[in-house]
Amino acid sequence: MTTSPETSVAPPTSDADPFAAEHLEHPEPLHRALREAGPVVHLTRYDVHALARYREVHAALVDWQHFQSGAGVGLANFHHEQPWRPPSLLLEADPPRHDAPRRVLREILAPPALHRLRTSWQAVAEELVDTVLTGRGEEFDAFTELATAFPLRVFPDAVGLGPDGRDNLLPYGNMAFNAFGPRNHLVEADAHRVAELSAWVNAQCRREALSEDGFGARIWAAADHGDLTYEQAPLVVRSLLTAGVDTTVHGLAATLYAFATHPDQWELLRERPELARVAFDEAVRWQSPVQTFFRTATADINVSGTIIPEGTKILMLLGSANRDPDRWDDPDRFDLTRDPSGHVGFGMGIHQCVGQHVARLEAETLLTALAQRVDRIELTGTARRHLNNTLRSWASLPVRAHPSSRS
Repeated sequence: MTTSPETSVAPPTSDADPFAAEHLEHPEPLHRALREAGPVVHLTRYDVHALARYREVHAALVDWQHFQSGAGVGLANFHHEQPWRPPSLLLEADPPRHDAPRRVLREILAPPALHRLRTSWQAVAEELVDTVLTGRGEEFDAFTELATAFPLRVFPDAVGLGPDGRDNLLPYGNMAFNAFGPRNHLVEADAHRVAELSAWVNAQCRREALSEDGFGARIWAAADHGDLTYEQAPLVVRSLLTAGVDTTVHGLAATLYAFATHPDQWELLRERPELARVAFDEAVRWQSPVQTFFRTATADINVSGTIIPEGTKILMLLGSANRDPDRWDDPDRFDLTRDPSGHVGFGMGIHQCVGQHVARLEAETLLTALAQRVDRIELTGTARRHLNNTLRSWASLPVRAHPSSRS
C-alpha cells in the first residue's frame, strides 16, 4: 500500500448492509461475496470502503500511520462527531497518545504476572467444571455455565474488582461494541441503560474501588511513578474491563461450539492437552468473536490500485480475513493440526489486543479441566446467537457432556 494517488481503479460497489441481522447471524456468504468482488469494495449504504481479504486487512492493521484509530474504530468519525464516552487510550488512540498506556499494560500483563495466576485459575476451572457436571447433570448451557461463568469469576478478580455487580460487565461490553456500528436498533435497544452501566463501570475504575493486589492497582501505581497521568489511569482500567470480558467469553463459547460440532477434534485435544491454546486460537480464527473494526485514512491511500480518499472510513472485516482461502487452506474447517498464528482475531500491529495472553490462559485452564473430565461434548439443541454490531456473540449453547470414567 502506498500514499501515491497517481493511478486509481474504481472499486466495485455494494449496497449490502454488513450490520443487517441476516449478515450478523450468518456473515460468511457476504464475506465470500466481498472477497470475490475485489480487494476494496465501496459500501454505498454507509459510504465506506470495505476490506475483506486477508492481505489488505493485515496491511491496514499494521499501518497505523495511514489507517488511523484516533478518529474512532467504529463508523462514527471523532473528527466530526462527539464520542459517547471518552475514547479508549488503547483502542481509539494513536502514537504518541497511545504509547504510555500500552507500555504500562504490556508490563502489567507480562508472563510473570500470568504465571502467578495459572495455579489459582486452574483450581477455579477444575472446581467450576466439577460443579457443573455434578450439579447440572450431563446437559447444561455451556455458554452461561462455562464460557460466561469462568471469565466473570477469574478476570475481575485479577483486575481487583469486588464481588458485587459483575453481571454489569457483559451488558456494558455489549453496549460498547454495538456503538462501533451504525445507530441501528441494536444501539437503540441499549440506550436506556447507557447512563446506568457507564456510571457503574466508571465507579469500578476508581482507585478506592479496587483491591490492592490486582491489575487495576498496578495501573494506578504506574500513575504514582509518573508512567501515566492520574487522568489516564481510570481510562486504562476501563479498557481492561471493556475489552477483557466479552471477547474472551465469546471466544470460549466459540471454542466449545467447535468441539461440540467436531468430536474428532475433541478427541485429539484429550489425547494432546497441550493443544488447548492452539484450539482457542483456531476457534478465534474460525469464528472471529470480533468481526469488524474501522480505521480512517490519514491521506489519499492507494490500496491495491484503488485510491481511498483522506478522511474516509475504512471497514476491516476481520472475520472475512480469517477465512480467506488465499491465506488459509480449507478455511471453513476447524482443525487443531493447523497453525492458526497470523489470524487477525486479536488485531495486529501496535493496536493488537494487549490482553490476548490473558484470554489464552483462561481458555487453556478451562479447556484442560474439561478435557480431563469429559469424553465427549455434543449439542442437544440449536446454538443461538446474540446479535451485536461488532461481536459474533452467543446467547445459548445447549450441550450434553459425557463424563469420563478416567476422571
